Amino acid sequence: MSKVPVIIVDDHVLFSQALNGLINKFEGYTVISQLINGQEVIDYFEANKEPAPIVLMDVNMPILNGIEATKWLKENRPEIKVLALTMNDDEPIILNMLRAGACGYLLKDIHPNVLLEALNHIMINGVYYTDNVAKTLVKATRHKPIELKDRELHFLTLACTDLNYKQIAEKMFLSYKTIDGYREALFDKFNVSSRIGMVLYALKEKIVEL
Repeated sequence: MSKVPVIIVDDHVLFSQALNGLINKFEGYTVISQLINGQEVIDYFEANKEPAPIVLMDVNMPILNGIEATKWLKENRPEIKVLALTMNDDEPIILNMLRAGACGYLLKDIHPNVLLEALNHIMINGVYYTDNVAKTLVKATRHKPIELKDRELHFLTLACTDLNYKQIAEKMFLSYKTIDGYREALFDKFNVSSRIGMVLYALKEKIVEL
């Protein structure tokens, strides 16, 4: 039976070597490459070297981190499954990694059996979430009230009218650049990408009433 190729991406050489030896002992898996940062990931796949269905990705790395490398793989090699393997257990980092396209998130202090279980689950089901990651996802999906600054609320109220951004800037006695900053801030807070989406969200959540 042929073994599943795995690529390790980690800038800590000692850990990477140890992980290499561990995975090569797992039945059904073999490490075909060890890379030290996200840029090497991009270079590897752009050179059309031997592909691997699973990439074990550290998060904090020099030159290009694991989040950016995972985004690149999601956009350019969507068939590849990225499993984060890191020491970082901060919730924002976990969420950013998963949003970037990682199909699982593990901490480096896990038991080897958990890593093998994760690899098997990913090959069969496409994802693997520990209880900790699942709880983080649940918390992130709970509705949280969004707090707006007075200026942001004023801008949002005007954005719900037929005034264009230049007119809004004049009405608020602010520069267009400042108004653009408010717009981008609200896009980020509301998780939208257009003025229509911003207005619809504001109306739906009763932040602004017409």
